[in-house]
Amino acid sequence: MQFTIRNMQRKDMQQVQKVAKISWNATYEGIIPHDVQERFLFGAYSDEMMSRRLDHSLMLIGELDGIVLGFANFSRVNEAGESELAAIYLHPEHQGSGIGSALLREGIDQLKNVEKIFITVEKENLIGKSFYDAKGFKTIKQFEEDFDGHMMQSVRMVLTL
Repeated sequence: MQFTIRNMQRKDMQQVQKVAKISWNATYEGIIPHDVQERFLFGAYSDEMMSRRLDHSLMLIGELDGIVLGFANFSRVNEAGESELAAIYLHPEHQGSGIGSALLREGIDQLKNVEKIFITVEKENLIGKSFYDAKGFKTIKQFEEDFDGHMMQSVRMVLTL
């Protein structure tokens, strides 16, 4: 499969929103109640929030023949050389195809002077957790957090470059 990794553009917003919804619903089925997922997606991936992400962070997409198959969202690097990987989501049919790895590599390449990348992942998100473990992220803490009324077990991880 010959996919392309590139910076997201405004014209990609609807496809990214669709990938976010499909991947979230598939990943968190049985982990996070569906109504909580939908409220999160409605706010976090609204047109307004997508525009803000485009303006204030690094948004990358993985596409094939003009179809968005996955995306990643990195915060800008702070003075300490740290960035947050806020999201890396792939359409479930394309997990394991190398797109996630390519999105991570491209993010690292584009984030000048990055020394550490942080991520928070739900403990029961075994696919996500396995991906980050395989890429060299190390667990720095586990904690419980209130996610819109649902208590979630979260894992904070860091990749030191």
